[in-house]
Amino acid sequence: MRNFFQFTERETTYRKETLAGITTFLSMAYILVVNPIILSEAGIDKGALFTATALSAIVGSLLIGLLANFPVGIAPSMGLNSFFTFSVVIGMGIDWEVALTGVFIAGIIFMILSLLKIREKIINVIPQDLKHAIAGGIGFFIAFIGLKNAGIVVSNEATFISIGQLTTPTTALSALGFIITLMMLIRGIRGGIFYGIVISTIIGMIIGLVQVPTSIVGQVPSLEPTFGVVFQHLDDIFTPEILAVIFTFLFVAFFDTAGALIAVASQAGLMKDNKIPNAGRALLADSTSGVIGAIFGTSTTASFVESSAGVAVGGRTGFTSVVISICFFIALFFSPILGVITPEVTAPALIIVGALMATEVKHINWNRLEVVIPAFVTIIMMPLTFSVATGIALGFILYPFAMIAKKDWKQVHPIMYTLGFLFILYFIYL
Repeated sequence: MRNFFQFTERETTYRKETLAGITTFLSMAYILVVNPIILSEAGIDKGALFTATALSAIVGSLLIGLLANFPVGIAPSMGLNSFFTFSVVIGMGIDWEVALTGVFIAGIIFMILSLLKIREKIINVIPQDLKHAIAGGIGFFIAFIGLKNAGIVVSNEATFISIGQLTTPTTALSALGFIITLMMLIRGIRGGIFYGIVISTIIGMIIGLVQVPTSIVGQVPSLEPTFGVVFQHLDDIFTPEILAVIFTFLFVAFFDTAGALIAVASQAGLMKDNKIPNAGRALLADSTSGVIGAIFGTSTTASFVESSAGVAVGGRTGFTSVVISICFFIALFFSPILGVITPEVTAPALIIVGALMATEVKHINWNRLEVVIPAFVTIIMMPLTFSVATGIALGFILYPFAMIAKKDWKQVHPIMYTLGFLFILYFIYL
């Protein structure tokens, strides 16, 4: 198994990989609670959604670990589940069964693009400076999510955002967890991020901010309300509205996953010659999990940027993803314990991981204006629009224009011109 996952080549151990897998799981376990809450607003059975969410994460994380040897967790995308519920079902009045069929078709198209290596080709032609910008931008985005979850940054009608009430008990718990985690990392304690989550949870229980589970084992809800409904509505997708929905699922999922893979590969030191090793297999695993997730009954899956939390504690191989998959399987039966992992508890990990990822910006060529502006826009628009895909799209639009102005248009791959044009059309449509 050590040879299969290339432990020696990537300088890792079972302990590091296991700790990384558990850390990533704890950082993304909220999806088991939040995804059913969001999608149930569309009329889908919440119990079935819990099981579908867990199963899609189990399959997706296992596939990317075994096929691509990548330390990444896969689960239903937070951005796309909101789009599914509030834009498609509630906003457009489309039945959730039909919308879920659209997710299924988008996943099939993804699989075809992955098998043809079109997705891999697109990722490989992205300029190196933009790849560093994407990785750094995701770092700022993750840190922003952590600050929001902690209550350190809150909404404000006058200024859009402002600092929250730091004396609020849950915010104070996050701040304490941040300091504890930071001190452990600076002291060189391996797994400091994981231990920080555990210590924060225990402190929260002691002072009454984190609920102590009343039971340990819970019953696994039935999948019957959602399993296989996509096969009953294949004839209902051939409308302009559904086709537009399918395109949106394709666009957002593609670049969410591309951004996550680029960020994790850069952080883990896996990028070689501006290319991600086994990118095709990773993308195939991602698209396959999307198809399977739709059959189970959940919205589009994606590679989670929270995977960088596991990489930060030493995750370097697909064994990390196998551990993530096992953790989600265990969570199916121990759902009551899952309730103690609150956003406030995991917020410090996201802030620190975001800071570590933001160091990628040092590799950007800041002496070239034609690189600086597209890179900066890519970085800043991810947290400001709360979307990795939007930040990437805007950077891709600006980069060809900047290179044309510099008279270096021949250095830009034709695919980049095509993507820039498609993104312009996409924003016009929106």
